[in-house]
Amino acid sequence: MTSTSPTYQVVNPATGEVVETFDTATDAEVDAAITSAHEASTIWKDVPIAERAEVVKRVSALFIERAAELGAIATEEMGKPLAEAVGEAEFSGEIFGYFATEGPTLAADQPIKTFSGGTAVVQKLPVGPLLGIMPWNYPFYQVARFAAPNLMLGNTIILKHAESVPRSALAIQQIMEDAGLPHGAYVNIFASHPQIEQIISDPRIQGVSLTGSERAGAVVASLAGKNLKKCVLELGGSDPYVILDSNDIDESAATAWETRIGNTGQACNSNKRMIVMDDIFDGFVAKLTEHARGLRPGNPAEDTEGTFAPMSSRRAAESLAEQVDDAVSKGATLHAGGELGEGPAAYYSPAVLSGITKDMRAYREELFGPVAVVYSVSSDEEALALANDTTYGLGGAVFSTDPARAKAMAERLDVGMSNVNTPAGEGAEVPFGGVKRSGFGRELGPLGMDEFVNKRMFYVAD
Repeated sequence: MTSTSPTYQVVNPATGEVVETFDTATDAEVDAAITSAHEASTIWKDVPIAERAEVVKRVSALFIERAAELGAIATEEMGKPLAEAVGEAEFSGEIFGYFATEGPTLAADQPIKTFSGGTAVVQKLPVGPLLGIMPWNYPFYQVARFAAPNLMLGNTIILKHAESVPRSALAIQQIMEDAGLPHGAYVNIFASHPQIEQIISDPRIQGVSLTGSERAGAVVASLAGKNLKKCVLELGGSDPYVILDSNDIDESAATAWETRIGNTGQACNSNKRMIVMDDIFDGFVAKLTEHARGLRPGNPAEDTEGTFAPMSSRRAAESLAEQVDDAVSKGATLHAGGELGEGPAAYYSPAVLSGITKDMRAYREELFGPVAVVYSVSSDEEALALANDTTYGLGGAVFSTDPARAKAMAERLDVGMSNVNTPAGEGAEVPFGGVKRSGFGRELGPLGMDEFVNKRMFYVAD
């Protein structure tokens, strides 16, 4: 990480107002967090998994019970529309509930067939304290993906959340305490960037999981490797969304648009590159443009129809505007939106962009905001080549009235999550993760309990 110390503060992106600022942890507080997580791990790992499940079930119930409160916090901190924020908190509860229910089975011993006598199994045992470095865009869901399976396994967690969502971080900490986790089993810490290196290098820490940017992922992976610690990285994405044909362009465009502007376009696995056959391209773009036109800035706490929410920060909106302006200056067509609102608020009007070429930043870079980028292609092979022409490999989707045709292409996407006739397969039971520069490792589903675990071979001779 860089040598600069972040400021943990709530800045309402709808107004630019600094609402509250929190102190960064001292080095002594960081060491105390590591010590408490280490001490708790010696206790938590010996609690029978059925009993751990009861605590995790209480975490689940509290997320759902407090969803309205949590949603309001996220809306003020990072501008998420209130209904989406409440839904995120509820889904986080479902994730904890899934692992509380399925965890004992997922962590059960796996028998090994042997030919030399004796009995052999693979045990799934906790490894100890872990560091989680989480992002602002889904302040509850991202934490749930990491924390739920690892708490079930018997690992303990130090959680360094994004600097812009400190109230969300503290609300999660309170839920963990109220659910009855042992002291130190889940510790929130407002750490500085140098302190992250301190935590990763501490011999008591056994692994690190990061969801964030490529730059941060490269630094964390380097630190983890230097200290011989396992890491899981969920980084950026520029997911292809291929429409081979459609018997209802209105519906296809509506689904694509709703997917793209979810969380104001700030989702790693959003459909950032729409690849559309040329015979339906013009109609598809026209419908997207209709959806984009006429939207006005709105208060995300009110969820008013016909409005759009701010991005997470003024800087995020400005960065997106720079990428779009670069494309337009080099010949791309801006069909609608793309207007940066007055500061210090963080509004950027949802946009539709076509005519992207390889000399534009938008071709290679992730556009982390409400911009629908649409490409025209004339064959399945051209669509596939474009879909895979990216350094990212998180998710992708292929649509066709012929499921076999869509499936044939989806099978060839270089991604960690490939979908047919749906924007994304989602659920607590569905693994999440990517390949290439989108990172490595998996969260959620059965694979979510298969990362930070000692897969110990246990052999008993006859």
